[in-house]
Amino acid sequence: MTIRHLNCASMNPLAATRMVAHCLLVERPEGLLLVDTGFGAADCADPKRLGRPFRALVRPVLDPAETAVAQVRALGHDPADVTDIALTHLDLDHVGGLADFPAARVHVFADELDAALHPTLREKGRYLDVQRAHGPRWVTHDVPGDEWFGFGSVTALADDVLLIPLQGHTRGHCGVAVRRPDGGWLLHAGDSYFHASEKQSEPAAPYSLRAFQVLMGVDNKRRVANQERLRELQRSHSDEVTVFCAHDASELAVFAVE
Repeated sequence: MTIRHLNCASMNPLAATRMVAHCLLVERPEGLLLVDTGFGAADCADPKRLGRPFRALVRPVLDPAETAVAQVRALGHDPADVTDIALTHLDLDHVGGLADFPAARVHVFADELDAALHPTLREKGRYLDVQRAHGPRWVTHDVPGDEWFGFGSVTALADDVLLIPLQGHTRGHCGVAVRRPDGGWLLHAGDSYFHASEKQSEPAAPYSLRAFQVLMGVDNKRRVANQERLRELQRSHSDEVTVFCAHDASELAVFAVE
């Protein structure tokens, strides 16, 4: 099994440094698995569908070469070989590429899919029906499950791929843990945090990013509690689990040179 780290969306938000959409491509004998998809080909072809407020605030680059489908092809794979997609959540910058892999099974917590299909007024702007108009092959998972490094209610998609509940940013937000071929685990923590320093005991994230997380969090008490759980995981098990988030470019750069 080979794990590749991809940037599937570059963004230049007004109030923060450059951000990425850190996705994983897991090459398995039974088929390829993506963790998140970033923006898709249709987003790049028609940026207006992302909405003017999002484009003005986040300023996405929307380079077709950065889409997951383009990078899968560049690595010599047929996009049809992507059999599974595991999503941390359904925000528009994480699911734009779903339509590029229409036959893939799309794994998500049931609460998150419910939020996207039946959003509250506060949630409505973050989920785009147009990105799901092709009818994804949803595979929903309930939260109750096993335990993993102190995290309960973990759902196993396979022996080497787990969904880790990390609610707060959205209703059904999760992390995706992937076992490394050489031992240990990678934990894609999605939008549980936005700045690498937030894994440390004394976070030093810019005020703009801290304010943005509060603004976007649907349950900030839970979000903050899960950030602390990730810090404890980092303190106690950094030799066994490597944690990274979806948008910090410095974290992606570390894997780029491995």
